[in-house]
Amino acid sequence: MTLAHPAAKVSRPRILIVEDEPFIALSLVDALFDLGFSIAGCFGDIASAIEFIGREQIDGALLDVNLGSQKIDPVADLLARRACPFIFTTGYGRSGIPSAYADRAVLQKPFGIDDLAGVLEAEFGAAGH
Repeated sequence: MTLAHPAAKVSRPRILIVEDEPFIALSLVDALFDLGFSIAGCFGDIASAIEFIGREQIDGALLDVNLGSQKIDPVADLLARRACPFIFTTGYGRSGIPSAYADRAVLQKPFGIDDLAGVLEAEFGAAGH
């Protein structure tokens, strides 16, 4: 699955979403746009996300910890090497976070827009407004 918000402004911070649940992914796209961010891309698998990161500039990412049977670790590793900020999303709490990234921000599922806004503010500062 690949999504881009048609009205995204170039000046807004570009956020990558890696999420395998379509409803959650669509909700994140809309919420991020409403909060002043641009959607760089939205992918439901590790390989597509890694390929995208290799060819596109992003300002940050929201990473689902588990994509089906795949763990998000390779994407987190690549982003960390590039010093690109990212936030984990998970329904399993901190116990599901890769140990190398235990200090990273976590957005606990299910979450509302206020929860999302709070973790984005803490991690990225003011949104694209």
